[in-house]
Amino acid sequence: MSVTDKIAARLPRVMDRGERPPVVAAVRLHGVITPQSSPVARNTISLQNVESAINRAFDNERLIAVALLINSPGGAPTQSALIAERIRELANKKHVPVLAFCEDVAASGGYWLACAGDEIYAHGTSLVGSIGVVSAGFGLDGLLEKAGVERRVYTAGENKVRLDPFQAEKPEDVEWLKGLHADLHEQFKAWVTERRGAKLKTEEDLFSGEVWTGAKAQQLGLVDGIGTIRTVIAKRFPDAELTIAEPRKPLLAKLGLTGASTRSGDLVTQVLASIEERARWSRFGL
Repeated sequence: MSVTDKIAARLPRVMDRGERPPVVAAVRLHGVITPQSSPVARNTISLQNVESAINRAFDNERLIAVALLINSPGGAPTQSALIAERIRELANKKHVPVLAFCEDVAASGGYWLACAGDEIYAHGTSLVGSIGVVSAGFGLDGLLEKAGVERRVYTAGENKVRLDPFQAEKPEDVEWLKGLHADLHEQFKAWVTERRGAKLKTEEDLFSGEVWTGAKAQQLGLVDGIGTIRTVIAKRFPDAELTIAEPRKPLLAKLGLTGASTRSGDLVTQVLASIEERARWSRFGL
């Protein structure tokens, strides 16, 4: 009997004692996964801005399960791993099951987060998978040349600067980046294999970076079932109370202030970051 079934079997006895109902605490993990934060960061995921919600979810004295509501096209692999490791640490400490629910998309780093769950559910139309590694940037050396601006970089160490967007791309730098991608890809595959194990179907290459609908993902063993948090929790824990653990918002976000910097360098960075964030969602038609 699984841990989840053992807990569910105890629910009638808990309720017979007239105690308050057990709790399933849900945590929203919505947005692009990135280490870059600001005083008004919204719709991004990092350990810094979701850890408070994760801690509160696991801290409920009536807790019988934690649900992860995931809607993310991916992003930074390290942040994905840090968040997933924190979830597993608390799940093992509290001895409660974790159920992950894929919403519009749980791709790349979003699927890494989903694998922190003991069970994964998706809607039939969800987009799931993209088990691969990607990085993207901009080549601005032509722009500088047209503007008559010369880029000057001085280093100690021949490999100190690679893939500078203001300088021409070097083949050896591209090969170095591909090596990093291969290493990260192996770590991603190892995590998925560790968490999903024998559930994965091997007749199709699951680690090609391909993305599938939730219905197909179930056939491939990437998710355990089709369902939403409401339907699954109502069936598995009919007497439980569902609560949402929200992350604490930064002060400026509470006040509704934009906090946008007026410095030209920061403005360019914010614009490029916004374009890249939009590109991550658009890869999945969202």
